[in-house]
Amino acid sequence: MNRSAHIGLLLATMIGLAVAAATVGSVGLAQVTTAMATIGWVGMASFVLWSGGVLGLLGMAWVSVAPGEPVTHAARFVWARTTREAATDILPFSQLGGLVVGARTLAAFGVPQPVIYASMIADLTTEMAAQLLFTLAGVAVLLMVLTDQSVQQGLVPLALGGVVAMVALMALFVFAQKPVLALAGKLGARILPGSVAMTDAIRDQLDLIYREPKRVIAAFLFNLAAWLASAAGAWIALRFMGVGTPLWAVLMIEALIFTLRSVAFAIPGAIGVQEAAYVLIGPLVGLPPATALALSLLKRARDVIIAVPALLAWQVGEARRVVS
Repeated sequence: MNRSAHIGLLLATMIGLAVAAATVGSVGLAQVTTAMATIGWVGMASFVLWSGGVLGLLGMAWVSVAPGEPVTHAARFVWARTTREAATDILPFSQLGGLVVGARTLAAFGVPQPVIYASMIADLTTEMAAQLLFTLAGVAVLLMVLTDQSVQQGLVPLALGGVVAMVALMALFVFAQKPVLALAGKLGARILPGSVAMTDAIRDQLDLIYREPKRVIAAFLFNLAAWLASAAGAWIALRFMGVGTPLWAVLMIEALIFTLRSVAFAIPGAIGVQEAAYVLIGPLVGLPPATALALSLLKRARDVIIAVPALLAWQVGEARRVVS
């Protein structure tokens, strides 16, 4: 990363932290900490274990579009997806750093680089498609729930704007895959020897993936199941907190939150965006602001509980490969 990128990333992080702090301050720190404490150790452990199951679904989605990789290698992809999510959630590199860490994790198992990068592109495509379907369902529920005209004027444009942004990102990602690879090959030919062969190999693997629609559909279904399961995890956490918000309402909230997080991909961990969104959307279905914010912070705590051990284990593996 160049100096300008570092400065931009730092500013985005600082702005996100300021928004998060202001959100906590406006709701009340004491109320938020009290709400967080209600989940208990059993509830938090259940929340973390459920999230581990979600990572399993994401790993299955990835291996589904990895040419030549049997299902028996699924554990490798689950672990790679775990380190990828860990880096995305807690390291200050946003999405790009997570993709690099996930790719290096798979490479350590001997998976060929063209297979890694082609399957990652296909997996991201199916993941975005599944998220779009999930988001559209969430927006549809939101439109049915909202009756207050003043609230509609504030939230509906925001939700629809998020959908439009997601559609644009997905269209760009889908239709620019091969042109971008071709451009990268041409640029790389002037800088790095062997880069043309690599981009050609990735493109060949992508063609192979898309010639097997069953594998692409399987990845889409696994990713859709992961989005739904992740949202259901928030409902489980709320139940342990003694909050009886209906499952459909939590699914709607989570669909909108995920959308806003995706649009705010430049901010590491969507810090501030997630917290403000919970406080804004939660009360629409009777979720008090303090409880909504507590749920957001519990998700942050869960991310740390999973990510820190995963990244430490990954670093140990990296160190061993350097020494050996």
